[in-house]
Amino acid sequence: MKVLVTGGAGYIGSITTENLIAQGHEVVVFDNLYQGHRAAVHPKAVFVRGDLAVKVEISAAIAEHKPEAVMHFAAYSLVGESMQKPFKYLQENTNNGLNLMEAMSDHGVKKFILSSTANLFDQPERMPIAEDERIVPGSPYGESKFIMERALHWLEKTHGMKSACLRYFNAAGASEERGEDHNPELHLIPLVLQVALGQREHISIFGDDYPTPDGTCVRDYIHVCDLAQAHILALAALEQGSRTYNLGNGQGFSVKQVIETAREITGHPIPVKITPRRAGDPAVLVGASEKIRAELGWKPEFPNLKDIILSAWQWHQAHPHGYGDAKH
Repeated sequence: MKVLVTGGAGYIGSITTENLIAQGHEVVVFDNLYQGHRAAVHPKAVFVRGDLAVKVEISAAIAEHKPEAVMHFAAYSLVGESMQKPFKYLQENTNNGLNLMEAMSDHGVKKFILSSTANLFDQPERMPIAEDERIVPGSPYGESKFIMERALHWLEKTHGMKSACLRYFNAAGASEERGEDHNPELHLIPLVLQVALGQREHISIFGDDYPTPDGTCVRDYIHVCDLAQAHILALAALEQGSRTYNLGNGQGFSVKQVIETAREITGHPIPVKITPRRAGDPAVLVGASEKIRAELGWKPEFPNLKDIILSAWQWHQAHPHGYGDAKH
């Protein structure tokens, strides 16, 4: 199948592209390189530099390359920033996604995989969080993804577009050739590994007095290659109809567990500094995944925290400056 991957130069998008190509699919990557890296794009993928904010650019790419399906990763995705700059998320994320959907509709592309978010569930009543949990977005970022999900609901009714919405928390880890390189970096595992690489003096823990076993926040981490596989399984299932899945490890790992595991893997002491809690950080966030396991046979290959961090460490050791080490 020929698949257009928006945001295919970014972290999850580039590794999903790698997995698509490994499984025999053709891939066209559409990315403006705002946060993505040209060096992250698989050499067998066609690369189109373009911006979803400019509808003629995405429309031209679809008209030229004629994809059969789209995987949509391109979006602003920082929860904290969305609280400071709500219009960047509520307006730009939404408009860019609708530009993509309209261009698809204009050219008869009827399969859509949305990289959604578990930030749809700000105050879940049950843990792990299942698909039938009531949706109360936790930020303008979460709200923008919910608007995308609702738009896809209506496009199925009005245009016959089939979609899968995949909601998850923390992608982590790396493939052998591709990993996580953000600027600024805000995710825990790469930040911890930067300490081990000597690029930071310490790692900050935002509060150690939460009602959890060790007092630090518990979060869900899924290996990025397992996430990629979930997207590919969902794509194959669209012939049988639209669907929504929460993607979770089923178990959470605390901040202290992440740091201790990284110490074990890297052999570095990784100094810690305890700082005040951040506003809006729940004590525990863990997603369920029974539905996708039962319906599509998804089975994470790397469910263990040690395997996730080891893969990230191997990539960061080989690329201590991220994609800055590669020729663009």
